Amino acid sequence: MRIDVLTLFPKMFDGFLSESILGKAIDNNLVEIKIINYREFSKSKHKKVDDSPYGGGPGMVLCVEPVYDALMSIKGQEKALKILVTPQGKTFHQEKAYELRDKEHIIILCGHYEGYDERIRDLFDLEVSIGDYVLTGGEIAAMALIDSITRLIPKVINKDESHIFDSFNDYLLEHPHYTRPSEFRGKKVPDVLISGNHKLIKEWRENESIKRTKERRIDLYNKYREEHGDE
Repeated sequence: MRIDVLTLFPKMFDGFLSESILGKAIDNNLVEIKIINYREFSKSKHKKVDDSPYGGGPGMVLCVEPVYDALMSIKGQEKALKILVTPQGKTFHQEKAYELRDKEHIIILCGHYEGYDERIRDLFDLEVSIGDYVLTGGEIAAMALIDSITRLIPKVINKDESHIFDSFNDYLLEHPHYTRPSEFRGKKVPDVLISGNHKLIKEWRENESIKRTKERRIDLYNKYREEHGDE
């Protein structure tokens, strides 16, 4: 997979791309990520990429020209899936991450200021939001997308750390986890987990997953019931 990110703050991605699982995925050539500073494509003397909005109002608006020129500079952009991160987009979820991990080439635009010139939207295929709140820029949202998508690429995560059991798969939150010590300040690990009976452990985890989802995310639990007819 190849991902190009259009941003005004490329240094924000330095640590993100060099650490942990994503850093290893890049080193192992499982994903290629390129960061592009679209300020470099501004034709103004002071490299401005924003301007005041027509009709007046607060804040500044991101100009279409530098974004367009930066986008056109990317080899293969015409076939890539082009994503705009914005609070106005559809809320991102695990199912979408699975869908996007099969794309060969993704381009993500990180916005800033009050908003986008509306003509920028015409250049992109998909508008995505990571939640009902506003950030100062799209970089954190882009990182969330990149992390959630790339970790699903085959061989990025070891088999014994499989994403198959992650929260949100099959509309359920993940079951509780425990490790050593078996007792901490009077709180013990459930007996079933140290019983060695893998059938009972599997049943316990499934039941706890359903229970936790019902308690914490009734919306997901209802979707689970619709699909499985479970009470």
